[in-house]
Amino acid sequence: MKKLINSVDSVVTDALTGIAAAHPSLRVDLDNKIIFRASGPRPGKVGLVSGGGSGHEPLHGGFVGYGMLDAACPGEVFTSPVPDQMIEATKGVHGGAGVLHIVKNYTGDVFNFEMAAELCGDEGVEVVSVLVNDDVAVQDSLYTAGRRGTGATLFVEKIAGALAETGASLADVARTGREVNERSRSFGVALTPCTVPAAGKPTFELTESEIELGIGIHGEPGRTRAAHAEAREIVRVAMDAINDDLPLSGDLLVLVNGMGGTPLMELYIAYAEVAAYLKEKGATAVRSLVGNYVTSLDMQGFSVTTCALTEELTRLWDAPVETPGLRWGR
Repeated sequence: MKKLINSVDSVVTDALTGIAAAHPSLRVDLDNKIIFRASGPRPGKVGLVSGGGSGHEPLHGGFVGYGMLDAACPGEVFTSPVPDQMIEATKGVHGGAGVLHIVKNYTGDVFNFEMAAELCGDEGVEVVSVLVNDDVAVQDSLYTAGRRGTGATLFVEKIAGALAETGASLADVARTGREVNERSRSFGVALTPCTVPAAGKPTFELTESEIELGIGIHGEPGRTRAAHAEAREIVRVAMDAINDDLPLSGDLLVLVNGMGGTPLMELYIAYAEVAAYLKEKGATAVRSLVGNYVTSLDMQGFSVTTCALTEELTRLWDAPVETPGLRWGR
């Protein structure tokens, strides 16, 4: 499998070097593998830290900046960052109002963030965590106990980040982050596997006529394999799974997310089917995103994430944001 890399061993460091060169608004600590806002912590503002394995870009590093994260910790490809990274990131964004950890529900991430939070607490930094577990596809997986954290991570980072910019308390920012997670549901579909650089071959096998329904962002198995079908049939499976878990109604925020290898044209085809499905249910996507936001290297496929909006959550979603991966209002 061809990859645009220099060396398997330097993939993450080389990518971080490129991020630093491309985005002067960020400060990249190559030794500790942390992406910070170049402006540093703002006194009195709650700091937001997230992170996870590399290979999901722009999550998380692409969402560091005004209105979202203050720092992100990228691990090796599909591997949790280590507690030392998280500790340095947490102390580096602490402006006196405490720090929120936004953690996807994967065993390594949860364990390492918990350890980092405890050690930071011992040093006088108040840390509160929000766990993201929005994926309705499977209850447990190769990487998790309980539901996986996927596309809603973006929603939590954006909405909690907007609230933090207003000077809200750590308790209020955490409460809002948890509310977003509780109102969000996701389901993903793989058309092809992805290829981890170190492995040099696909992480699993699908025949030309097969797709995986309910795939995870690391290539974990989903609910079932099925025959490839028209976009409207595949989207309906995803939307039925979401609707069965949390009935769709009212005003929604909707993400149709590419897994890294799907053309944008096809994602818009999927979005059209999502919109038609919501109309059947009497729901409306009043805010939407279509594109690659929470990827799985070069996997072809997509995921859908919905969030039931309130007036306050809509206002926070619309608030200005300025990051490499998301930008409006400034």
